[in-house]
Amino acid sequence: MAGDAFASSTAPREGAPDLLDPAVRARLSGGGFRVFLSICDELGLSVPERRRLLGDVSEATYHNWRSKGPPALSVDQLERISLVLGIYKDLKLLFTDFATSLRWLRAANADLPFAGSSPQATMLRGSIDHLYKVRRYLDAWRGGRP
Repeated sequence: MAGDAFASSTAPREGAPDLLDPAVRARLSGGGFRVFLSICDELGLSVPERRRLLGDVSEATYHNWRSKGPPALSVDQLERISLVLGIYKDLKLLFTDFATSLRWLRAANADLPFAGSSPQATMLRGSIDHLYKVRRYLDAWRGGRP
């Protein structure tokens, strides 16, 4: 039934790209991966940390993507890249200089989502849920919504 409040959660939001379409994923993958690499460079992340953020891709796969560009990334990988981009954006909005944002990102934090760990360590635990924890925390802190 059209307009049903219980419509499928796999349907794309109005105006959002349909990530279930391989052609859409292929179109977004190259640019998304390049932005991801730039952010990782600025954050000073190692290759193993970058691979972890992408969902534990193999080292050979990572280097192949870096030299030749990625194929159509999976929905999970594009979502992970989107979360890293959102975290980066929030850091830029919340802190007046990037050095301060890096100190915050790497410092132990007793707040609930981090439990004494740093936000960066939380992001690097490997689960997409950990990326969401950091993103939601920063969004709430700045009073915004994803």
